[in-house]
Amino acid sequence: MTELKDDNMVTVAAIGAGNRMNIYSALHGHGMRVVAVVDPDDARREALAARCGVADNMRFSSWDHFIRHDRCADAAIICSPDRMHFAQAVAAIERGYDVLLEKPIAQSLSECIEIADKARMHGRVVAVCHVLRHNRYFRKFKDLISNGSLGRIISINHIEAVGIERMTHSFVRGLWRNEHESNPMILSKACHDLDLLVWLTGRNCLHVSSYGSLTWFRQDNAPAGSTPRCTDGCLIEHKCPYSAIDLYYRRRRWLRHFNIPEGADIDNFILHQLRTGPYGRCVYRCDNDVVDHQVVSLLMHDDITINFSMDAFTRHSGRKTHCMMSHGEIIGDERYLTVRHFAADTEEVVYDFSDCYGETSGHGGGDIDLVRDFIKAVRSRDTENLTTNISTSIESHRIAFEIEQRRKSTMKSTVLI
Repeated sequence: MTELKDDNMVTVAAIGAGNRMNIYSALHGHGMRVVAVVDPDDARREALAARCGVADNMRFSSWDHFIRHDRCADAAIICSPDRMHFAQAVAAIERGYDVLLEKPIAQSLSECIEIADKARMHGRVVAVCHVLRHNRYFRKFKDLISNGSLGRIISINHIEAVGIERMTHSFVRGLWRNEHESNPMILSKACHDLDLLVWLTGRNCLHVSSYGSLTWFRQDNAPAGSTPRCTDGCLIEHKCPYSAIDLYYRRRRWLRHFNIPEGADIDNFILHQLRTGPYGRCVYRCDNDVVDHQVVSLLMHDDITINFSMDAFTRHSGRKTHCMMSHGEIIGDERYLTVRHFAADTEEVVYDFSDCYGETSGHGGGDIDLVRDFIKAVRSRDTENLTTNISTSIESHRIAFEIEQRRKSTMKSTVLI
């Protein structure tokens, strides 16, 4: 088959039909065309395939079935579970597909490097979904650092407030709760932040240190009267801040992983899921093992120091960044960027991004711009200007694996009194 169709649309196979793929596939018909869908979940697969007009014979319930099929598209967008990324990316590259790969890249540094090596060997375009590089707010942050008016970077303080709802949904009850099933939290959640810090500084990392643990969401903290599920007659459910009944049933939050069938009685469907599925479990009695708080210190090239804190125990989620430079500082919270020059005759400047960033904005427009950038690279075969090229994305993963190794070894060491 030719690299591109006559209509200049990049044809895409959607590997995984969950939340992320549904966001990326919004560009179907606008520079790209989804021609195949792969997902073992019938409802997810059929819903995405129907929306994109995918032929019946291009709807695959099995990855193995798909990859044995004749190559059917220019590119594959891989949004499958973390543990499947490596094998699927390598197989897709070898089969002749360009690849847009959801982060994290893989579950070990050697696997990340092998994917990059395969991309070079086969001449494929491979990009990683580090969407913050495409976010309008962070692009402005990068421009303010790079234009030279504030001098050179000295240090950065960066906070990711995960938020208690996201923590309990994704990292206690959900898909990223367990290292074996996914990755350490510093990679599965914070590789965005680590990639952002590498990108903002333009430097690689020399040394790391880290502390953190799974402190609260453990069985030994379960209150008296609590039960394995919130629906099991738990005596404290009505006042528990982590109640699944309150989060999903009463407030209708975080339902995108429930795959509610069209026309279903939503009340009964949610209650059934809470009684039988993973999201109804008591947060103190799950099989989670990832940290619920972590602090990191990084020494970058040119003596740039970074303090990074990943905190689950916050009411709201979001990122705050304070970049301290030789001639001024930049302070941001994803809505507003404040620039202060140290010169006495300069005024504080505030940039307002509150109209473009929120829970439903797709990472400040980054999701769609990420896919557009990938489509452009597939058309042009230009990987040098690809914002999230696999070769540039590995550094954040290298740092994350080193952080986790240091955290585990440090937490086992002798406590100083």
